[in-house]
Amino acid sequence: MSSRKILIVDDSETIRQRVAGALEAAGFSTITARDGVEGLVAAQKERPAMVILDVNMPRMNGLDMLESLDVRNSELAVLLLTTEVQPSLMARAKKAGAKGWMVKPVNLEQLVATVRKVIAQAPAAVSA
Repeated sequence: MSSRKILIVDDSETIRQRVAGALEAAGFSTITARDGVEGLVAAQKERPAMVILDVNMPRMNGLDMLESLDVRNSELAVLLLTTEVQPSLMARAKKAGAKGWMVKPVNLEQLVATVRKVIAQAPAAVSA
């Protein structure tokens, strides 16, 4: 697992490009996926330190992907980046092990700062 590799899963190409650009400028490497199905494959193949995940996507939504990752039993950190603000969805994400929830449109500087903070707190960051 690379402590600097971030997987961005969002059906919006614009969001994927903007988030990847901001993270790469901050020194992270990025991988992108268009939906939860692609995201699961990429997470298993690439073993990122973190996944930034949209909720509303075709084929498999972000919450289903989060639950499939079973992050409660791993070092993988997941941050939801979505337009959704429903407390029931936030509670489901938290129960599944998400480390945070940010609402779009997001300030990219704030996103990078959040990613740095979450990765610094991850157990893998201590040994990496």
